[in-house]
Amino acid sequence: MPQPQKSEEFVRTTLNPGALEADLRYQVEGEVRFDTASRALYATDASNYRQIPIGVVVPKSVAAVVKTLEICRRHGAPIVSRGGGTGLCGQTCNLAVVIDHSKYLNRILELDQKNRYARVEPGVILDHLRDQAENYHLTFGPDPATHNYNTFGGMIGNNSCGIHSVMAGRTVDNILELDVVTYDGIRMKVGPTNEEELQAIINEGGRRGEIYRGMRDIRDRYGDLIRSRYPKIPRRVSGYNLDDLLPENGFHVARALVGTEGTCVTVLEAKIRLIHSPPARSILLLGYPDIFAAGDHIPDILAFEPVGLEGLDDLLIKLARKKGLHTHDLALLPEGNGWLLAEFGGDSKEESNQKARRAMDELKKVKNPPSMKLFTDEREEKKIWEIRESGLGATANVPGMTLSWPGWEDAAVDPARIGNYLREFRKLLDDHRLAASLYGHFGDGCIHCRISFDVFSHEGIRNYMAFIHKASDLVVKYGGSFSAEHGDGQSKAIFLGKMYGDELVEAFRQFKTLWDPEWKMNPGKVIDPYLPDQNLRLGTGYNPWQPLTHFQFPRDEGSFPRATLRCVGVGKCRRTHDAFMCPSFLATREEKHTTRGRAHLLFEMFRGDFIKDGWRSREVLEALEFCLSCKACKSDCPVNVDMATYKAEFLSHYYRRRLRPLPAYSMGLIGIWGRIGARMPGMANFLSHAPFLRTITKALGGIAQERTMPRFADETFTDWYRRTRKQPGKGRPVVIYPDLFNDCFFPEILKAALEVLEHYGCSVRILPAPPTVRPPIDYGMLDHAKREILKAVELLSPYVRQGMPVIFLEPSSAAVFRDELPELMPQHQDGQRLTQLTFLFSEFMEREQFAPPKLSGKAVFHGHCHQKAVLRIDDARQMLKKMELEVQEPQPGCCGMAGSFGFEKGKYEISMKIAEAALLPSIRKAGLPAYIVADGFSCRMQIMGGAGRKALHTAELLQLALKREKGARS
Repeated sequence: MPQPQKSEEFVRTTLNPGALEADLRYQVEGEVRFDTASRALYATDASNYRQIPIGVVVPKSVAAVVKTLEICRRHGAPIVSRGGGTGLCGQTCNLAVVIDHSKYLNRILELDQKNRYARVEPGVILDHLRDQAENYHLTFGPDPATHNYNTFGGMIGNNSCGIHSVMAGRTVDNILELDVVTYDGIRMKVGPTNEEELQAIINEGGRRGEIYRGMRDIRDRYGDLIRSRYPKIPRRVSGYNLDDLLPENGFHVARALVGTEGTCVTVLEAKIRLIHSPPARSILLLGYPDIFAAGDHIPDILAFEPVGLEGLDDLLIKLARKKGLHTHDLALLPEGNGWLLAEFGGDSKEESNQKARRAMDELKKVKNPPSMKLFTDEREEKKIWEIRESGLGATANVPGMTLSWPGWEDAAVDPARIGNYLREFRKLLDDHRLAASLYGHFGDGCIHCRISFDVFSHEGIRNYMAFIHKASDLVVKYGGSFSAEHGDGQSKAIFLGKMYGDELVEAFRQFKTLWDPEWKMNPGKVIDPYLPDQNLRLGTGYNPWQPLTHFQFPRDEGSFPRATLRCVGVGKCRRTHDAFMCPSFLATREEKHTTRGRAHLLFEMFRGDFIKDGWRSREVLEALEFCLSCKACKSDCPVNVDMATYKAEFLSHYYRRRLRPLPAYSMGLIGIWGRIGARMPGMANFLSHAPFLRTITKALGGIAQERTMPRFADETFTDWYRRTRKQPGKGRPVVIYPDLFNDCFFPEILKAALEVLEHYGCSVRILPAPPTVRPPIDYGMLDHAKREILKAVELLSPYVRQGMPVIFLEPSSAAVFRDELPELMPQHQDGQRLTQLTFLFSEFMEREQFAPPKLSGKAVFHGHCHQKAVLRIDDARQMLKKMELEVQEPQPGCCGMAGSFGFEKGKYEISMKIAEAALLPSIRKAGLPAYIVADGFSCRMQIMGGAGRKALHTAELLQLALKREKGARS
């Protein structure tokens, strides 16, 4: 019986999970989680596979990892190590105890500039090290597209590569030493071993000596076969690195363990090689008639020694355009239907430019030269790399197209043979009626593609299996490797015999057995694997519950369960710096607080065979508790997962016929209480600010005692307008939507907007005290929210039917009509008109090309999350730039307040942790001369409460500039 089935049978019939959990909780320094939610969170990764783990351990120390292994062995429980959980071949999900190294074991232990090495724990994120190393113009060469959130443990497990492997090689080529532990508790440091050292270790005997003796025997028995059968290409990643045991390669045990995908040892620490990082880079883009012609040209480009050489085809660009990704940046591409992106490095910009120009000069001489475009501006270079790195996002979940999946996404051949290989590969795709964009690390011969496999039906899965069998034959024909950086896992491992022959597969089996005699380390992956169509996340058994919903999910075939399939598990929401999403993960480092984690739990809820409570699921509710509804995921996630919408929909059903938490009534219904308070501002302010009374008021409303409540203005803007204005002036007719927050608390902002618009010749209409639409959505009060939205649409219908722009001062309110309204009522004609005519103040200013007045000085600008995610933040930036202000944007993501989130009891601490990441320190550092600019009500409250500074709305900033300009003229 194959090993995975044996392991599975033991776990299901013999293992006592309760006793295992008790022992782990009692003895391990860390977090032990055997609850349903945690197991569901770790059931899948970025692959097609799903296996519910036994439990999860998040160790706080290296000693805790060793103790976890000891206890698991005593109980006979398999284990699987996990970093960022971005595996594409199923290697980080298993019926095992998952050890998550990423939360605590993430220290850079040493960075030796002189000797060019670093020591890292397995949970260190690659970019954390690279950012430090760049201070010395050093870097860790391999850099996958996931470089800003993947971990070294995962890179070592998969033998990852990346864009700059042309310059630096694979992960295995950059590993100096590993500190590892075996399933039976043997801890050792491994690295290169000369013959004297090897003999000494063997002579010592014991378990370590037994392992080394076995490896020596494998080397001696299979050495010639290894030399003859291993593909001689830059990206041979499939299989085990037995070639590193050869004498000519230094019997390098650490490198032999790289790429074993957790099937042999658990890595506790790595000593890694750092290389020179050319501080200056220049990009040369080359356009060809098609991607095949681009592939033919790879050897010619490699002759100029680029530090990176990438390829991308016309389908990738078409899909990016269809999804609205980098639409402005795509114009940077030179003429063609296939492109090569060659990056040149130098110690100065002159040197890197010179290398690129030399390549251009030589390429002009060839027959049928490519179109060429040299980029020397760093901003444009960054945009070009973003186009390339958007490959997964562009090719997954394209509207109107079949879903695409991994399964044959990173095969590699000799770079000199790419053109012909791609021609045959394209024909194979066509023969199986499959579509895929072709892109990747062409300089190393690695081709990436997500393919339109049908993983739902019996026939589709048969076609998938037939295709990958033929694809493996094609790779072998070209002397290539099935995997070039993602590993084998269970999706490609069954084909290793084709590539290496049965004898070397037996050598792999012996190597694994040496390290893991009990076959408990990630069983069923790489060696004696599950079949590619086993453990499918979807498959023919996938039949999700399809409930009626408030949101119509028009981009997802009208189905909430279908919307949860948007998440492909790539894990961009796990970024920890320079990140828009996910703010709660930035504060907690918890998988359940990522967009991915929440989407996976919703997927499990609709699947219904593990999380079985449907809309009553506590697991989903707890995961959504710290979702700030910031909408960052809708724009920042490569596949546009919209967790704010999913949360609102879930809460609407979870609390149906149930009492809600207090904040839902105090702040979700602020549209009611706010208008009442605005009629008697003195009494309202007394209740919310007087000593003792404010404590009671906050307690009754479920509001954090640390928060200061906003004060009601003495007179609302709408009352002031009715009192002072009889009719609109002449000019371009527009409507201002006086949202409750500005109308009742900050009427000076609406007055400023009115003054500025009239200055530019607009005839302004004011909607009298319109409905408050955002808060009830955030609390899932969707019946109430829809009624309020319909009231607003009815009030605005006479204006939008005349094509009159509706101007909002509050981004969260504008986002409702631009984003939620089409999702809730996609067929509503006046609603469609309103969506098209909804503008933020800054958007309208830019649309009309009103030239703003100049204002000297510095400004700290913080955009509202909805402004960044679903509106047009660039218009506000452009306006500030035209004002000639020196602008700083300290925090790419949320301020932490997120509407009423930061006001809620129990959420103050996480709210402030998010704000203190960058925003509040930058404001304190900026000092009094700088203008603080924020259009969002909640953002201004967070800034006032956390930094003691009053932030200006852009309308107020323009009003101030106009007054100064007028004063200067007079």
